[in-house]
Amino acid sequence: MNAPLTWAQTARTLAVEFAVRAPVYDREGRFPFENFADLHRAGLLALAAPREWGGQGASITQLGDVIGALGEADPATALVLTMQYLQHRTMARPGSRWPQALARQIVQESVHGVSLINALRVEPELGSPARGGLPATVAQRTADGWRLSGHKVYSTGSPALSWYTVLARTDEAEPRVGQFLVPAGLPGTRIVETWDHLGLRASGSHDVIFDAVPIPADYAIDLRAPQAWAGGEPLAYAEMTVMLGALYTGVARAARHWVVDFLRQRKPASLGAPLSTLPRAQEIVGTMEGLLLSNDRLLASLARDLEAGTEVPLAETGLLKSLTTNHAVQAVEAALSLSSNHGLSRKNPLERHLRDVLCGRIHTPQDDSARIAAGRRALGV
Repeated sequence: MNAPLTWAQTARTLAVEFAVRAPVYDREGRFPFENFADLHRAGLLALAAPREWGGQGASITQLGDVIGALGEADPATALVLTMQYLQHRTMARPGSRWPQALARQIVQESVHGVSLINALRVEPELGSPARGGLPATVAQRTADGWRLSGHKVYSTGSPALSWYTVLARTDEAEPRVGQFLVPAGLPGTRIVETWDHLGLRASGSHDVIFDAVPIPADYAIDLRAPQAWAGGEPLAYAEMTVMLGALYTGVARAARHWVVDFLRQRKPASLGAPLSTLPRAQEIVGTMEGLLLSNDRLLASLARDLEAGTEVPLAETGLLKSLTTNHAVQAVEAALSLSSNHGLSRKNPLERHLRDVLCGRIHTPQDDSARIAAGRRALGV
């Protein structure tokens, strides 16, 4: 009798078909609804949620393994799933201010159907909230709840989201800031299909407009004074680093596989042998191997610390995010250096891997923020 597949093995099985679909979704900028139907049937949409809510209670190591396998095949799908996992982990974290009945309902919906959730934080004027500043999105108190108005950009997964957690400020004399839970499709909610990006073109990261959208009073999640949000949530950032690091390492691994096959098969007439026999090619592929190995070790170490309950400082997490992202970019660039025009041809996947991996640098914290934070910590200023 065959042993049941692990979640990572299940993800790798799905990834075979996802990799076939990925070029089409990328070319058309079309959201991969089929992939999420497959992920639901495989039981992977609620993987990060606790078992008592109907989820699988996966560890951060297991979540990273799944995201890495899917990132190698279709990073846009992997990114949307990462955001789902981060939201489910946040809801269930000890001390969470989420209403537990509501959180359980959201998880149950993802167990029984294709139901996705993501945080909508970035705005045209504010940029990334990690850089500071009050959101322009406003929640106005009403007799029976809230009325939400604002404009969010880069809303990853928007065509398929069932729930938004929207960063907003209250209209109080001394405004508080927090997340407001909004079911998708309410009157006054509108998706504007603005996403026309260089990479992750299938992620559906469109604008979402809220025009006096009514929501219940208990859909305000964790309202605080603005200064109370300074510094972020160390555990959430560390878990995000594991998953995003795995995702972009997966993209780099796909580039590595393609260029290795290319070098083995390409036999220039002037050489009379495969390019793989050249010491220069061997050295550069060896460099790629080192970058990928470094990422695997760094991410595994971070995941082990989190599972052991070790608190990882934000400055350290930021450096790990910066290091793993840039290692992934460097690995893809190294593959490109070996493939000449072939690597930039749209008939080959390497140019897509390059476009996708560059998106890793945009996620919070960006390189300058990560390095400044680490430098300030080291200098004690």
